[in-house]
Amino acid sequence: MDKLLLDSWESVLRTLVIGVLAYVVLIIQLRLSGKRTLSKMNSFDFIVTVALGSTLATVLLSKDVSLMDGAMAFAVLIFLQYAITWASVRSKKLSNLVKATPVLLLYQGKFLREAMRAQRVTQEEILAAMRSQGIGSVEEVGAVILETEGSISVIKELESTESSVLQNVKRPLR
Repeated sequence: MDKLLLDSWESVLRTLVIGVLAYVVLIIQLRLSGKRTLSKMNSFDFIVTVALGSTLATVLLSKDVSLMDGAMAFAVLIFLQYAITWASVRSKKLSNLVKATPVLLLYQGKFLREAMRAQRVTQEEILAAMRSQGIGSVEEVGAVILETEGSISVIKELESTESSVLQNVKRPLR
């Protein structure tokens, strides 16, 4: 029962020192790798973020993992994320493999039920996104898109030109 609240002061001191040092190492590596490393662009980026957090927790709490092991794990994860994003910018095939495609959920005031069902998005979620944009009527909306990272974008007016913001958005077959 003694170890329920405190294992040892040495353990507390180790967690404090390793925590500060691991945090500093992680921040330095993230700054060196650039802003894109922790962006919320797609599920791949989310996985890397979770893996970094899990690695930090392991370094902090496991006496079997040294600070150097943790720093190397951070470096490997950040390097792989950097390499994948670097390559995906240059390869459409790789980009399509690691990134989802934005999906049209509502078009010109009409809900696209099949797309909503396929993406597991409810009408209530779409209406909430519209309300947050100050929209009072579904008919006011040109398009609602489920973005690659899971957020919902609402567009009031659509232009029917080649430079439309819907050019890379997946549309229903009908």
